[in-house]
Amino acid sequence: MRLRIERIGAQGDGIAQTGDGPIFVPFTLAGDEIDAWLEPGPRGTIRAQMEGLITPGPGRQDAPCRHHGQCGGCSLQHLDADLYARWVADRVQMAMAQHGLGDCPMAPPQISPPSSRRRLSLKAMRTSRGVLLGFAMRQSHHLVDVRQCPVARPSLVALFKPLRALLHDLMPLRAASVISLTEADNGIDMVIDGGIAPGLSMREALAAFAQSRDIASLHVMEDGLCDPVAVNRRVEMVFDGIPVPLPPGGFIQATAEGEAALRALMLEWLEGAQNCVDLFAGIGTFSFPLARRARVLAVEGARTALDALQSGVNKASHLKGLTALHRDLFRRPLSAAELAPFDGLIIDPPRAGAVAQMGEIAKSGVRTVVAFSCNPNSFARDARILVDGGYQLCQISPVDQFLWSPHVELAALFTKS
Repeated sequence: MRLRIERIGAQGDGIAQTGDGPIFVPFTLAGDEIDAWLEPGPRGTIRAQMEGLITPGPGRQDAPCRHHGQCGGCSLQHLDADLYARWVADRVQMAMAQHGLGDCPMAPPQISPPSSRRRLSLKAMRTSRGVLLGFAMRQSHHLVDVRQCPVARPSLVALFKPLRALLHDLMPLRAASVISLTEADNGIDMVIDGGIAPGLSMREALAAFAQSRDIASLHVMEDGLCDPVAVNRRVEMVFDGIPVPLPPGGFIQATAEGEAALRALMLEWLEGAQNCVDLFAGIGTFSFPLARRARVLAVEGARTALDALQSGVNKASHLKGLTALHRDLFRRPLSAAELAPFDGLIIDPPRAGAVAQMGEIAKSGVRTVVAFSCNPNSFARDARILVDGGYQLCQISPVDQFLWSPHVELAALFTKS
């Protein structure tokens, strides 16, 4: 049937309104007139595949990646820069509106450029025709064999071809694996999870690969254990001049540009705060720069991340007011009474958000709260808790580190008199 796309939804699909309800069409935008083939979607929705573009909508561009339309990693490459920036802002505002916060002040999005992603999680599968290496198709388990990736750093993309050759010799037929690549500040960290057996010949091949490609560290996950097969040097991130070890497969912000933008907002919004707490502190991305001008308690529940943070604290002897605390904030959130000494707070929870911790913050007297989130939906829910607790939502700043993807990072400032 012929459809006219009216808007782009929260997951990046174009939406056509019909008498039978909304129809979701990937890789389309508002104003597109298309011929489409309908098919059932998840949870009773109606989806369609574009069979032909009759009239393009405003803001359409040629996708820069040859895998666009197959690879599920980037679904919005057909939007030009201006339209994409408007969609990022709309994506956040739609989520906020669902919780009655649609009129919140919003800064223009800061969007990381192409070739800036420093973290990739690749899937690999050995087939009779060779090794497939890449990402799953959109809403499918089928693997797209990726040969280019315009969002990733070139140093990571350069590993695709040699990785295929390496895995072809190590993986049995029909074996599958997940390859995590992270470019830290002093080299690449690689973790291989599944698909290979840790024998002597495998270890020698992996060690030779790491040496020839200057991989800083290469680990293999087996039965939940992380095996250090080749460690040429300890992988580190540098926060405000302080080297901090990065655990194998550890979390860092997806782009250096995004990290810098988030850090700048945090420092601006916590100007004047003297006693701060950093919840879900990770390895200290925000704790270390803030500790140059305020006392900081960095709270983290993951032991490997906390150990890395503590290692950085031990090196930063000049930061007398920075301390680390191990605590599972999902099971034991800091109570309002425990938050009483602090006049500034940072919270950067996982995608699911932190309902229990937000409830305690809402009851507290902390004057300034800086919240980060990579999920506008869970953030909007948590923001509602703070607002209902007496906080004013002063500003939201989208900081998009996931170019051409429906995933959006954001920072927000809350204050309480």
